[in-house]
Amino acid sequence: MAVLEFFSGLGIGLSLLWWQRSRFHARLDNLARKFKPNVSDLPFSSTAQLALAIGHQQKVQQQLEQQLETYRQIVQVAPVGYLQVDDENRFIWCNQQAQILLGIKPETYPTQPRLLLELVRSYELDDLIEQTRNTGKPCQSEWIFYPVSADPLNIATQRTYALRGYGIPLRENQTGIFLENRQEAMSIMQQHDRWASDLAHELKTPLTSIRLVAETLQSRLEPPLKGWVDRLINETVRLSNLVEDLLDLSRIERGSSSPLKLKPTDLVELIHSVWNSLEPLARKRDLTLEYSGPDRLIILIDQSRFHRLLVNLLDNSIKYSPFHHPIRITVSLQPPQNSLNASHQNASHSKIPESYASVHLDVIDYGSGFPEKDLPHVFERFYRADPSRARLAVSSSATQPSVSQPSGVGFTVPSSKSAWVNSPNGLDAQIQGGNGLGLAIAQQIVEVHQGSIRASNHPETGGAWLQVRLPQQMSASSVEHPTNRS
Repeated sequence: MAVLEFFSGLGIGLSLLWWQRSRFHARLDNLARKFKPNVSDLPFSSTAQLALAIGHQQKVQQQLEQQLETYRQIVQVAPVGYLQVDDENRFIWCNQQAQILLGIKPETYPTQPRLLLELVRSYELDDLIEQTRNTGKPCQSEWIFYPVSADPLNIATQRTYALRGYGIPLRENQTGIFLENRQEAMSIMQQHDRWASDLAHELKTPLTSIRLVAETLQSRLEPPLKGWVDRLINETVRLSNLVEDLLDLSRIERGSSSPLKLKPTDLVELIHSVWNSLEPLARKRDLTLEYSGPDRLIILIDQSRFHRLLVNLLDNSIKYSPFHHPIRITVSLQPPQNSLNASHQNASHSKIPESYASVHLDVIDYGSGFPEKDLPHVFERFYRADPSRARLAVSSSATQPSVSQPSGVGFTVPSSKSAWVNSPNGLDAQIQGGNGLGLAIAQQIVEVHQGSIRASNHPETGGAWLQVRLPQQMSASSVEHPTNRS
């Protein structure tokens, strides 16, 4: 009986041992498959397969560490700055270029976690990090960085940088920031603007002299030669206007022009006043104004500059509108929006405060519109769109002056298809492609009013659609009921 019990216990024990061993080998097989699936196909024991898998895993880990170190060395010597912070904006690491740009000395690297703001006094950088973390998307920002000097005697000599930052969200709510030094590009742009301004100043005097001489000869020449002098005067006036536009644009961009003289202005009245001044140009092509909006809208603007803005926008529409068509202007007051025109590449950055309502001003014509490839560039200075839009073809010969060829001259006057009309200042001007500064100046005027402007093609008319968005603070009594005027 005792022997039977012994063998029964032995059998049960061997069964349990075999069951545990089977489970153990099954776990080893599963673990081997997780490390490397093809290891389990080798004709080895589970223990040997696991050893091979662990060895392979160690080799892969070593390769990843070497690759990570290579990337770290590349970032360390990269020509752009890079820094990284954790989820509480505590400094983790930065490369050499970031140390130079932000004035972080290697010996000041924190042994204990410290806030980035303690090492770098840049609230714009801190705001970019917060914006990237909150949105969970890459963000971009530009600002002027003023390094903090430990020596108060060197404050006047310390160098500032124009920086551009690119924020990227990382794992564990960390944030990485790439920093680009924009100071050299800003200096080149400033030199370019200064060159254009200096050249414009130098051209003013000789152009004035040429015009005075031409006007003196105009009254003394007979008709066969007078046509040449008339054309010379018109071209001189056009060049003079180009010079003035260059000077105005340079002054606005540098901020050296007179500060904004804001005062309550009736926008609707200003629109009709500008149209009346341009009406002689529009009459030549039988163009009319089709206004839609309130009868009265008071807005706080610089009246003289906004007058220039409207002149540029309407002049652009008049040049490229076909005969016998209206030019549409719509004005409306919209409620606050979180973002405006953020998805359009050719729009200037919106600066409208969210607490304000915005005034929408749209100018629409029935012309050929902007070519799609030109839309991102229409606000660049000296940019002119497709030649079909650069010059206005006039089919009616009645609007063209007859220029006689002077006797004894061995060349002919080229046949011009441009229309000659009376400009608002009483001088003859030629309707043709602009100098590429009108919309650039319009953009600058809108931006100094903290607004935005966008160019596109209207889906109904197919013509140019210029959309101006401006912040507005006013009382309800400032707006009268909407109406349509033609």
